[in-house]
Amino acid sequence: MQEMSPLIPRDSAAFAGQPLAARMRPLTLEEFAGQKHLIGEGKILRRLIASDAISSMIFWGPPGVGKTTLAQIIAGQTRAAFINFSAVTSGIKEIRQVMNQAEENRIYGGRTIVFVDEIHRFNKAQQDAFLPYVEKGSIILIGATTENPSFEINSALLSRCKVFVLQALTREDILFLLHRALTDDRGFGREHVDISDEALGAIADSSNGDARSALSTLEMVVLNGIADEHGITVTPETLSQCLSRKSLLYDKSGEEHYNLISALHKSMRNSDPDAAVYWMMRMLEGGEDPLYIARRVLRFAAEDVGLADPRAMEVGVAAYQACHFIGVPECNVHLAEAVVYMSLASKSNAMEVATMEAREAIAKEPDAPVPLHIRNAPTALMKSLNYGKGYQYAHDYEEKITPMTCLPEALEGRRFYRPTDQGQEARYRERLEQILAWKKARRKPE
Repeated sequence: MQEMSPLIPRDSAAFAGQPLAARMRPLTLEEFAGQKHLIGEGKILRRLIASDAISSMIFWGPPGVGKTTLAQIIAGQTRAAFINFSAVTSGIKEIRQVMNQAEENRIYGGRTIVFVDEIHRFNKAQQDAFLPYVEKGSIILIGATTENPSFEINSALLSRCKVFVLQALTREDILFLLHRALTDDRGFGREHVDISDEALGAIADSSNGDARSALSTLEMVVLNGIADEHGITVTPETLSQCLSRKSLLYDKSGEEHYNLISALHKSMRNSDPDAAVYWMMRMLEGGEDPLYIARRVLRFAAEDVGLADPRAMEVGVAAYQACHFIGVPECNVHLAEAVVYMSLASKSNAMEVATMEAREAIAKEPDAPVPLHIRNAPTALMKSLNYGKGYQYAHDYEEKITPMTCLPEALEGRRFYRPTDQGQEARYRERLEQILAWKKARRKPE
């Protein structure tokens, strides 16, 4: 059973042995960095907290932006018991135990906030187990997720929660947290740490907007600094060693991040599986989110492979799901399988060309009217205006196609999808040519 957490103490002795990120967890909204669009003066979440009108909600945002911290601050300011619940290690049995605990608390007049980290990892049955307790007010549910709630959380539960989108922390937000960690007694305030602004900037840049990552790096460089009777000095050499893994991926401007994903994409496009696996592992070793790589591979499946090998899309989706379910480091082999498959697959950029040329046509003719014969005609008025008149239902014809035109008049005859002769797309090309010839032979001349 999960334990109800008391309010976090301010006594620095209570933090002995805890990581810096845990010791420096903000205790008030004033200490909280970032998310001014939600908790700035006059903003919606701050007003809800101030008026003690908190209801169930979902925090959606990247790692290390303060989802757990914000939930704990809310619990403290609303004087509610706080239960920290992990979706990774808990099942329906544990959910019911926690709900019974919360129900008992409600009977005695207490309020309970149940915080569920990584709520997207719960299956439908687990998510449904919360519903009756949320509906009758036994708990205030606060869920945290890095995934889109619309896709990962049951609609019944989601409809009972307000979704707040948390943004990645800015460089200034991270620097604020680093300076506070160096001056606060909960951090290194008593250690007299000598570290340059340039070094702090490098730590902030390497964190990629993740406060936990930034504070962990700061802790590493301080603990490995040179200590003497005057305090601790962080040298450029110490900083370089502690940032070495991050520097594989990130640099101060962030350019290397895009260089590496570009290298991966172009290696797959050039059918070079060895280079593709190398650049993929460079990114993973540098701390990149595997789901980001999986999304780029999935984009590649349509942009550079397309119908030359339709199974590439299936492989890309499967790789993304594997990364989602398994996580690092185990998912590296699933990503490797996907990038090797993409590298060896037949290539076609016909889908990319089709979308680009369609976009250009829309820019030139943004309001081209839908032809009357393929307009929807649900009312008598629309039918009287000839909406749908002359429409030919393909299934009524033996060939299952008709010579009817479907593009706007201004674009009639335009071709956007032009299949290549690569892989399976050669079959689609042959089929399309047959269809076009059939329609041309049966269209009446103007």
